Amino acid sequence: MVAALLGQVLGVALLLILALHLVDIFARKKKDVRGKIVLITGSGSGLGRQLALRFSKERCRLVLWDVNEEAVQKVAEECTQAGAESATAAKVDLSDRHSVRAAGEKVKKEIGDVDILVNNAGIVTGKKLQDCSEELIIKTVEVNTLALFWTTRAFLPAMLRRNSGHLVTIASMAGLCGVNGLADYCASKYGAVGFNESMRFELKSQGKYGIKTTVVCPFYINTGMFDGVATKSPNLLPILQPDYAVTKIYNAILTDCELLIMPRFAYFLALNRAVFPVFMYDWVMNFLGVNDTMDDFKGRPVAGKK
Repeated sequence: MVAALLGQVLGVALLLILALHLVDIFARKKKDVRGKIVLITGSGSGLGRQLALRFSKERCRLVLWDVNEEAVQKVAEECTQAGAESATAAKVDLSDRHSVRAAGEKVKKEIGDVDILVNNAGIVTGKKLQDCSEELIIKTVEVNTLALFWTTRAFLPAMLRRNSGHLVTIASMAGLCGVNGLADYCASKYGAVGFNESMRFELKSQGKYGIKTTVVCPFYINTGMFDGVATKSPNLLPILQPDYAVTKIYNAILTDCELLIMPRFAYFLALNRAVFPVFMYDWVMNFLGVNDTMDDFKGRPVAGKK
């Protein structure tokens, strides 16, 4: 009986994935971002760095924030060489709302109003609840969740006045599905997903349809942040390669896509959680090995980025 039910679920999943392929084929036209001011947090390495380089090719005016000043300065130089109209780097501690506010005021005064805000910065401890210090739990929520409030509050008023802009939240599949060994990270990313959805409704309720929102929920990406994680279902849930992930994220931003989940099979996990009984959802997660992925986690230091 369980096998038959699972077969039906997989059938629905395959139809959903096929539909998503068709949506990709008939994707919306990409918008022109040349000359736009794009601010990317956590841009000293990983996805943030690669996204900055992609926007550079469109001759955007980049504002790069990272807690690692030396790293983000190097990325700014790379972006200038790659074709960015300008690239300004700054050390910003996203866990400090006063620092974010001051840095935001400087951007508005010296560069201008931000057109695209990419909230990319994130940290992970990779420890079970009882093994994680209170300080690290607090830092995870401050960087992964609370920082979204501070950066958005800094740049949203100008977007509201113009009825134009784009808020991008790099969340995680851990913001849609709980994972063994990631309680603090999952909680912070659930918060990020909820923040994005609430902002989407808030903007629409004000008639601000010119301000777009995008939330990105990837499975693990091979950037170093999750070094040591493994997947038992590589054909369905592969560890994503950075180039693939950045291309998908970049295209999602340019087409004003509201939700991007990677890989496509992960849409099934989100659907399974929402539709089927808890016992079945738990069985599927264990069958796919999701709750074993963190067993050999090493990761980067806590200051590491996506």
